[in-house]
Amino acid sequence: MTLAAATNENLASLSNTLIYSAMAVYTLAFFAYIAEWLFGSRSKVGRTAAALTGKGTAEAAAPEIRVKTQGGTAVLERPKVVTRAASGARDVPDGPGAHGGDEQGDLYGRIAVSLTVLAFLIEAAGVVTRALSVERAPWGNMYEFNITFSTVAVGVYLGLLALRKNVRWIGLPLITTVLLDLGLAVTVLYTASDQLVPALHSYWLWIHVSTAIFCGAVFYVGAVSTLLYLFRDSYENKLASGGQPGRFASSVLERLPAAASLDKFSYRVNAAVFPLWTFTIIAGAIWAGDAWGRYWGWDPKETWSFITWVAYAAYLHARATAGWKGRKAAYLALIAFACWLFNYYGVNIFVSGKHSYAGV
Repeated sequence: MTLAAATNENLASLSNTLIYSAMAVYTLAFFAYIAEWLFGSRSKVGRTAAALTGKGTAEAAAPEIRVKTQGGTAVLERPKVVTRAASGARDVPDGPGAHGGDEQGDLYGRIAVSLTVLAFLIEAAGVVTRALSVERAPWGNMYEFNITFSTVAVGVYLGLLALRKNVRWIGLPLITTVLLDLGLAVTVLYTASDQLVPALHSYWLWIHVSTAIFCGAVFYVGAVSTLLYLFRDSYENKLASGGQPGRFASSVLERLPAAASLDKFSYRVNAAVFPLWTFTIIAGAIWAGDAWGRYWGWDPKETWSFITWVAYAAYLHARATAGWKGRKAAYLALIAFACWLFNYYGVNIFVSGKHSYAGV
């Protein structure tokens, strides 16, 4: 039997410093994202109103087609094709993004993304040094789970940006949530760096918990887009019925992708990660068999993991059924994510069981 490694207090202290430093940079990114929304031009929005009401200038109602010459040959410069609604739904263009399409707003947005990248690297270094301080995976308690989860969530966002997906509209709600998550981690959930309880000494810790964290990060991105879909859909409904949205809706919601695009995006990210969530539950059952001699015992964590699986399965089935597209399916998606959140926080903190490793 090997002796447990001693805690390296210097690395543990460095990890804490890096996490606080990441929070400081995330705060700067937060203000940069706000500046992107506030100071970006509003002159290039209003296309949804034009599409749904038929009002506005021809430039607002239809994309501009410019002509340039290349060696004496006329070439039409057409704008990028927008994502269109599914059959039977409204057909409106996507909003131009958080900044409204102008250079000033885009500058703030680029600064915000650059700060987000820097904060992500600092926080990732904090997670790694936490792991090195005890020579194990940094997922032994809720504090470590929180700092890793927020790191992965930001990584998913930056990964989508790297794939040239127009998801900068997620930036502000994402960074807001990350700051709240880290604030909770360093205050209420903080646990000193220490060794694992015996049941967690397994290579399955790396497999099961890492996939659970990644799934939660992707589910979070899907939940944000679903929530924004509900706001944007209400905005489009009001315009289509001849109503006049308020100033907030006109200046903010207009810049988001169309409701149909948000609905499709949230469905795709949830559907893409659902098989991995299924694997996560199976991997946990196998680990339980090795650690406790039984694969499934309806422990609170196991029960709520299964409830979350059922909720997302119901959402995906409903989303694929013609009568449950749109808002009804969106409500199911939010209920499913609420189940995941309770499994994440509620079970670990408030419920006693074999998975009670919160450390708080």
